[in-house]
Amino acid sequence: MSSTVLLSFVLGYFLILLIVAYFTSRKSNNESFFIGNRNSNWMLVAFGMIGTSLSGVTFVSVPGGVLGNGFAYFQLAVGYLIGYIVIAFVLLPLYYRLNLTSIYNYFSTRMGFKSYKTGASFFILSRTLGATARLYLVVNILQTVILSSMGVPFWVTTLIILLMILLYTFKGGVKTIVWTDTLQTLCMLLGLIVCVVFILNYLNLDFSSAMKMMSEKGYSKTWYTEPNSRFYFLKQILAGAFITITMTGMDQEMMQKNISVKTLKGSQKNMISLAIVMLGVILLFLILGGLLYLFAESHGASVHDIVENGKTISAFAIGDKNVGKDNLFPAMALDYMPPAFTVVFVIALISALFPSADGAITALTSSFCIDILGIQRSEKSEAEKKKIRQIVHLSFSLVFLIAVLVFKWINEASMIDMILKIATYTYGPLLGLFAFGILTKRKVIDYAVPFICIFAPIASYLIDINQELIFGQYQIGTELIVLNGLITFILLFGFSKSQHAHE
Repeated sequence: MSSTVLLSFVLGYFLILLIVAYFTSRKSNNESFFIGNRNSNWMLVAFGMIGTSLSGVTFVSVPGGVLGNGFAYFQLAVGYLIGYIVIAFVLLPLYYRLNLTSIYNYFSTRMGFKSYKTGASFFILSRTLGATARLYLVVNILQTVILSSMGVPFWVTTLIILLMILLYTFKGGVKTIVWTDTLQTLCMLLGLIVCVVFILNYLNLDFSSAMKMMSEKGYSKTWYTEPNSRFYFLKQILAGAFITITMTGMDQEMMQKNISVKTLKGSQKNMISLAIVMLGVILLFLILGGLLYLFAESHGASVHDIVENGKTISAFAIGDKNVGKDNLFPAMALDYMPPAFTVVFVIALISALFPSADGAITALTSSFCIDILGIQRSEKSEAEKKKIRQIVHLSFSLVFLIAVLVFKWINEASMIDMILKIATYTYGPLLGLFAFGILTKRKVIDYAVPFICIFAPIASYLIDINQELIFGQYQIGTELIVLNGLITFILLFGFSKSQHAHE
């Protein structure tokens, strides 16, 4: 299928988003942008958050990671389920009781002004790095699939996509995103299901036969019981729970949508529904990964090791072409499936791209305006606040453009590994801050908090690079986020006084 035809489908899809944005952003104001007037439907929020939680990285990296890792990622997903339950019954009641627009306002009342600014700053850093890493992966695929053959440079592709996102989020913010995310999640999941059904039919397999073949080849290994392995199931479940608590429950982007629901009960329904559906969706992504490798093998593919960026990784070779893990799904969909499935893949891919980018830019705008600039405390008029908000929104779009170009320069082999690694360092201090505030009544020395939150990730990094010397054969994986949070918590405890802190 020609690049021009594919581009026409992408533009048609974007036109639909603009129509949705037009109808949902009418009569919008700053409250609509920041928190959707606290009137979002919990079912729409829950469904749309599936797309936000998964993103384009999950869409290509999780299936690709089945080679070598099997279904190990499902162990993390079990931990996600536990994390969502904690969010629903511990964090959400706190946010609703304090009637928060930015969840980091909690630090201001519980710990102090510097703690508040520190928490918000770490969110801005975390979400900027994580969201732009996700955006880079999908933009890179779209560049390869469509725009390279048309002579469009990578930076122009990135700029165009960011401008597209700006067009439908600039006015409505959260009020619009709740609806566009719902549409995009639907398209992504339909694309996933269509690809699974196609491969099963192509290979003339029923579901049980396919699972048996995956098991024989080691693609479906789920539970890792060796304690020293970085995939040891207890470590993965623990890490999954804390990753969800931090990257969802302590993340303004994710909670901004949740607390836009009118009632706490509705928001809790949203969270529990999301938890159950996510478990099934991630399992389906892993099954797709196994099927994709079976599909590739049916076309003469073979596994071998290659060196990329100084690292030895497993890759598939089809003919004289090496296919890395993150490129498996795109390569199969674009080169070996019928043209109709190429369209399905591209639409599903951009449906995974937009929710992770539009929500991030909107949440970063909200956090910067509310937490850093103090727009809600300002005596400026509504029109002046709106102008400030729009300037910040445009500025973060520029930051995203620069960051994506940096990731292009880095060219990391597996983006999901990079994103999880970023999360372990940048969300750890948020975990420690929230844990200290909720679990203790001690009064922290506020001026020490920024230094503690900078020191903890540095200490975690030093432990990580020297883990063989410290722990021997034991390998630290994603549970590093727990260690990071624990270091933060211990230091906060050490720099605190034993007295009641009123909220």
